[in-house]
Amino acid sequence: MLRTLAATLFLALPASAGAATHTVAPGESIQDAVNAAQPGDTVLVAPGRYTQSVYIDKPRLTLEGKREGEAWAVLDGELKLNDGIISSGHSTVIKGFHVKGYKGNGIMTQGANNFQILDNRVEGAFYGIFPQFGTNGLVRANVVSGSEDAGIYVGMSDNIELRGNTCFGNVMGFEFENTRNAFAEGNHIYGNTTGIALTIVPGLPIKDAKGIVLKDNKIENNNLENFAPKSSIASQVPSGVGILVVGPDEVSIEGNTMTGHDNTAVFVADLTTFGLATDPRVDPYSDGVHVLRNTFEGNGDKMSGMLGDFLAPTGKSGLEVLVMSKGRGSCLAKSPGVDALGVKRWSECKPSDSVAKVTTVAIEGGAKEPVYTAEQRGRLTYLAVCTGCHAYDSVLHGPSMQAIKALYETNPAGLVAYARAPVKKRKDFPEMPPQAYLGEETLGAIARYILEDLGASPAP
Repeated sequence: MLRTLAATLFLALPASAGAATHTVAPGESIQDAVNAAQPGDTVLVAPGRYTQSVYIDKPRLTLEGKREGEAWAVLDGELKLNDGIISSGHSTVIKGFHVKGYKGNGIMTQGANNFQILDNRVEGAFYGIFPQFGTNGLVRANVVSGSEDAGIYVGMSDNIELRGNTCFGNVMGFEFENTRNAFAEGNHIYGNTTGIALTIVPGLPIKDAKGIVLKDNKIENNNLENFAPKSSIASQVPSGVGILVVGPDEVSIEGNTMTGHDNTAVFVADLTTFGLATDPRVDPYSDGVHVLRNTFEGNGDKMSGMLGDFLAPTGKSGLEVLVMSKGRGSCLAKSPGVDALGVKRWSECKPSDSVAKVTTVAIEGGAKEPVYTAEQRGRLTYLAVCTGCHAYDSVLHGPSMQAIKALYETNPAGLVAYARAPVKKRKDFPEMPPQAYLGEETLGAIARYILEDLGASPAP
């Protein structure tokens, strides 16, 4: 449930008595320092350029880039490497890096609870910052731009907070997907295709999304032409929208400033609007959307694209709120100059609908931190790393997993060796980035998962 607290509380486990700081200088391996560190230690990376990927598989580790004026610790994927930083360790802190030039994820947590991602600059990736399968996390004061999907993408997680981030030049500024009990406050979201997206996607392990608060954010001029790859679901995201709601329930949009959107400030739709596949365990409609105490200016004056085509026969323009959904229990605080369409099912918001007193969704004392088996780490890392390029039964950026399973069916060591140091085999596919940074144990667990457990579903 949403709670009221004076401050955000996160699990603060005591550092071990022998906690140490491991320093890394340009030309040295960050991964080597991470491997040498113990839970509770800090890896401090000096300013400079590092063309590396980093994988954290232990808890309570702080990975920090040291800044000296405008000099950052820069992780540069050179548009060759797939991932900047990936962590599956609980209570990980990742802070102070300039991450750029990665093809997949800039910074990702996978199955990590009580994580913090702070004060980073992330440029250009498919997902800039991507927490997935996590509980009780904080993403604060990051600047994210140039992502082909979402600048900050929170997937299948619980009790996640976004505070004071700046997102611009992305397809979506940030997205909460299949996520529960999420809170976004004080973020500046501008110059994206769509500012903020709240979604539920069928076919994923988590079947609901609810309890989302968007409060006191500045959302402006999100009219960028969609530049997501055509094969991506993000390519369907409409331009000129401040906040897009597709499926989640119990959504509070309160106290935000939304200005300069070509189509509409708030667009509430359902899964059928975008032609998404149905899932019998997913409710496609958003119930309990509350829109109140927001400031609107200059929205809906330059309608274009799908929404412009839809609204043209109505003669409507200048809309702040557009609803194309049959959801129930929603409300709008009506005020002069706030034009809405499709809200006949909606009521007038009451004072009791306000979330003004809600200041956090963090779990007091922190979330539990399960210890993952090697098999679980293999599955989580497969989802974090491999699925960015490989679909199960179709071609994505690389060959299908079915083809890979057939090739290495009796040779897991061969699959590990190839992932560690790939060579170009197929002229129709780009060369795979090396995955040696994941370590032999994790690569072995991934290979076993692919060859022994990965079933006939693209979302196993």
